[in-house]
Amino acid sequence: MNLNQLKPIVSRPWLFMLAGLMWTGVGLMLLWRAIGWLAAAPHMWLIVVASTGIALFSYRFMFTHTARKNILRLCALPARVSLFAFNSLQGYAIIVLMIALGITLRHSAIDRGILAVVYTAMGGALLLASLHFYVQFWRVQTQAPPGTDE
Repeated sequence: MNLNQLKPIVSRPWLFMLAGLMWTGVGLMLLWRAIGWLAAAPHMWLIVVASTGIALFSYRFMFTHTARKNILRLCALPARVSLFAFNSLQGYAIIVLMIALGITLRHSAIDRGILAVVYTAMGGALLLASLHFYVQFWRVQTQAPPGTDE
């Protein structure tokens, strides 16, 4: 049996959806963890306001750029491609590092209020940036020009 026969192939538009779902899923998971820590925080509303500000800043100045760069990379792929191409090799390496960092932070002595800020900011930024992938999926489905999501 040829290993290429086992490789799942999808049409390019579905890569946008898969990337969006991954970013949304990770964002929601981080927010869910942060909510548990926020419930026990003495100054919960201050943490929420600070985290929201950091999330919006991160989304605007970091995650938007990364999402657009990934969208352009996906637009350059063939019409039918491996299901796993929704992320680059570098992206998969970053995922592994971020998982390791998350595990390390959760098992550290760092105050959970501080971790709530980090998790809320990161989760919120990922959630907002995931919208770029959904917009691109919708545009491709309706035949709009690829690679733009503004």
